[in-house]
Amino acid sequence: MLKIMFLPPPSPSSRHLPLNLGEGREGVKILTYSTLHLFKFGSMKKFIRGFGYAFKGISYAAKTQLNFRVHLVATLLAVFMSYALHISANEWQWIILCIALVLAAELFNTAIEFLTDLVSPDYNEIAGHVKDASAGAVLIIALFALITGAIIFLPKLLVLIHYAA
Repeated sequence: MLKIMFLPPPSPSSRHLPLNLGEGREGVKILTYSTLHLFKFGSMKKFIRGFGYAFKGISYAAKTQLNFRVHLVATLLAVFMSYALHISANEWQWIILCIALVLAAELFNTAIEFLTDLVSPDYNEIAGHVKDASAGAVLIIALFALITGAIIFLPKLLVLIHYAA
């Protein structure tokens, strides 16, 4: 059983010490005030800065990756159709899940391709397999999103076509 104890600092200067997670008697984890202090105050700037890096990565992918832009257009189309066809809350959840999965997969694929090019600038058969597998993962998720969209949108579109005819 894991128990965590919070101990006050032994002196005022110790609260600026690096992370200190020790193990006491009987496997009790000891989390000192210096650790708690870092969690509350020291890492907030890094946490907020991390969002900036994330948006920078998304922006870079949108500017440089054709497939990412194609998926962004598909996202706009899916959101527009969802709104226009008055889909249910459960269907919205599926659409949002598909959008998130496809965009995240595309970002992972981009990162893997750049990393592969960095560590293997010359042609390498294994590096090619890594890139192919990464692209295959995006394809599987994109097909899942396409099938999910068809299940949600086709019945509604068929009803509209039937009434229009």
